[in-house]
Amino acid sequence: MTADSGARPLVLLPTYNERENLDAILDAILAAEPDFHVLVIDDGSPDGTGELADRRAAADERVFVLHRSGKQGLGKAYVAGFDWGLGHARGYTHLFEMDADFSHDPRYLGPLLRACTEGGADLAIGSRYVPGGGTRGWPWHRQLLSRGGGLYARTILGLPIHDPTAGFICFSRHVLEALDLHALATRGYGFQIELKYRVVRAGFRVLEIPIVFVERERGQSKMSGKIAAEALLKVVELRVRG
Repeated sequence: MTADSGARPLVLLPTYNERENLDAILDAILAAEPDFHVLVIDDGSPDGTGELADRRAAADERVFVLHRSGKQGLGKAYVAGFDWGLGHARGYTHLFEMDADFSHDPRYLGPLLRACTEGGADLAIGSRYVPGGGTRGWPWHRQLLSRGGGLYARTILGLPIHDPTAGFICFSRHVLEALDLHALATRGYGFQIELKYRVVRAGFRVLEIPIVFVERERGQSKMSGKIAAEALLKVVELRVRG
């Protein structure tokens, strides 16, 4: 499909202590989409994730690694990945955000890309909260936090997006080139809201594709109360500043 469409996709895979998942998620991505490339963005994981990523990159020309010094936050990792992808000689046409813990099933990569190449989207979102989407393995309080946070962001910012905190996303290259990525101030998961808000404000077309989000089986979640609070405050700041 990528050869026929002319698309050259790159998956950005931020990692911090994901050694237990890395081999398996890389295998799954490349099995589902053999023409895709993957950039592992490792924040100095003390468990050896970065070293494992280097071995995979040495063995497979579709895998690349970007090492960063220490844990600096999800938003900063993605901005570094965007810079790397936009500057690469291959000329990547579409860049993906994706978790490394199997919460995001690689089988959705194709539908997200097609939403951009065939469906006219500038930004395609893997959405839990449109018909056909959902979550699996979450306790009620995690459901409440996710749905409540999404409703809060939609209401305050007037976002026409059902899942503004989603982290499984396909960007057409021209969207990222049009945004001032280094003006994005949020470090944690509020980055997802801020980036979508800027995309909508810039007038780009957004489509939501239903996905089922699955709770991780191995490793530890990076979500914390501090990260959630940052996201809530960032929504108010964005609304005030417009």
